[in-house]
Parts: sequence; C-alpha cells; structure tokens
Amino acid sequence: MKSAQLTVSALAVIAATASVASARDQIQVAGSSTVLPYSTIVAEAFGENTDFPTPVVESGGSSAGLKKFCEGVGQNTIDIANASRPIKDSEKAACKAAGVTEIMEVRIGYDGIVFASEIAGNDFQFTAADWFNALAAEVVKDGKVVKNPYAKWSEIRADLPEQDILAFVPGTKHGTREVFEEKVIAAGCKESGAEEIFAKEKGDEDKAKEACMALRTDGKSVDIDGDYTETLARIQSAKNGIGVFGLSFYENNTDKLKVATIGGVTPSTETIASGEYPVSRPLFFYVKKQHIGEIQGLKEFAEFFVSDEIAGPEGPLAAYGLVADPELAATQQAVADEVTIAE
Repeated sequence: MKSAQLTVSALAVIAATASVASARDQIQVAGSSTVLPYSTIVAEAFGENTDFPTPVVESGGSSAGLKKFCEGVGQNTIDIANASRPIKDSEKAACKAAGVTEIMEVRIGYDGIVFASEIAGNDFQFTAADWFNALAAEVVKDGKVVKNPYAKWSEIRADLPEQDILAFVPGTKHGTREVFEEKVIAAGCKESGAEEIFAKEKGDEDKAKEACMALRTDGKSVDIDGDYTETLARIQSAKNGIGVFGLSFYENNTDKLKVATIGGVTPSTETIASGEYPVSRPLFFYVKKQHIGEIQGLKEFAEFFVSDEIAGPEGPLAAYGLVADPELAATQQAVADEVTIAE
C-alpha cells in the first residue's frame, strides 16, 4: 500500500508539473507603464506573425516589474521586466540573491518626459527651476530655506500664468518618477541656486540632495500610482492640473492635452533624437537569460522586438512615438549573442 501511495503521489506531482508547464506556454512580461504600449504592440504582432503564443504583458511600474523579475528562476516567475530607467545595483543584488544570475539588458529606444495640461488651458514655458520651486517641500526665498509658500505659478515667475499649482506626478514605483526627480527636480534645485544653500544649511551634500528631492505634501503635488490614463483623467477633472507624461502618451492624446516647453524647447521625436530636449531617457526591457530555452519563443520575442521592422525609424513603435535608437544594430547583435550585464 505504501508503495502504491508513493506512486500515486509521484503521478500527482508529475501531473501538476505538466499543468504548470502548459500554463507557461506564454511569455510573461511586467513593468514600466511607459514601455507598456510598445511592449503590447510587439506582443500582438509577435503572436500574429509567428507560431508562438502572444506574450502576456502587464504594467505596474519599472520598480514593481523588476521586483517581480528578481523573485527567482522558474515557471512561476516572469521572463521579462520593462523599465523606463536602468536597473539599479540593489536590484541586481536582489536578483543574484534569488538565483537570477544572467540578465540581458535590451535598450529599445528613447522617450521624453513632458508636461501637459488641459488642451483649452494656459500656455506654459517652463524651466527645471520652475518645477523645483513649485513642488519642492522646501525652497530658498530671500536667501533663506523656507517651507514652500507658493500657491500659484505666477508667484514663482511673473510671466507664468496666474494659475493654482497642481501637479500630477507618477508615483515612486514608476521609472518616470525617478527620471523626473533627477532631470527636473534635482536639476532645478541646482539651476535655482538652492542646492548650494541647502548644502551650507544642512552641512552635508547627501542631506542637501535629500532636501532637493523632497516634494511637498500639501496637495499641490499629487502622486499617481496608476498609469498615464489615470493622470489624464485627473486633468480632465481638475482643469488647472498639469501632468507628467511620456512623450508617446501625449502624442497619442494631442486632442486632449497641451504640451509645455522646457528651456524653450518643445518636446518631439526630433528634439529628443537630436538631444536638444533636456528631459529624455532610454527605455529598456530585461530578459531572464536562464529562461531562454525553457520558455518557448523568449529569445525570438526579444529579437523580434528590436528588429528594424519593429523598432527601426519606419516601424510601428516609431509611429507610436518611440525615438528609434541610432545604435539599434549593436542592440540586435547583443540580443543575438545573448550578452548579459555585469553583476
């Protein structure tokens, strides 16, 4: 009886394993809401044009996607993490600790972070310093560090509209937030001269940077944990709101949104490609190399994603707003060779 019971148990385990394997015929992708539409376009085209099933693509933000990616290796873990910023050293360490030791970094192109408001609203010509002074928890006024007192954009700079400050900013799990903090808030802190005064008052460069990056919590800056569609909905409800978006989302909603300039430059694929627009960033996806050969179609999907026909300047991703990578051929070769990043 005991032997028979063991045999039955073994068969049950085999059946369960087969069921899991069957459920994982599809590639699983999660992460950046900025990369989401591109990844979805590619997944659908991959399913239509190959013999492989259409990959399952979910959002959740760059940090959330990479956290899932680094949970381990196996059928119950995702294969690809989308990200609108490079993977962090801490995330690499988390991956390594969980057995994810071979990671392929794939750059798909470039995008810009734009500031857009209700289409019938005021025109805005911003600088990074304007955004720092509008949203920082502490600012410098009359040479002293004070709690942010500004309520209207015109109080920050006289030639800005007399409109209440209200900004909808991606939440902390989004890669867009990190780029916004570094390239807009931190840059604006330095541009305004506040960084130097913070350093003197706080007595420490790290504390000065913390002070630069801390956003106000009085309702003028609102974190959006969902994707850009939630930000758009907030603006449609609060006409004085200004949202932080990826360029491609704005370009696909020009009937609803009006975009602002930064440093006198209007965001576009052309100004991002030339480097003229100051708030741009590369977009990535990360492949779990240990799943290649285990999850059908994984390498083929990665190669399909960065092919000239898909990610090139004449492809569907460029039509949606992606700025094609001038070094796409090198990326294609790296994917073909399954090149991994250093630990």
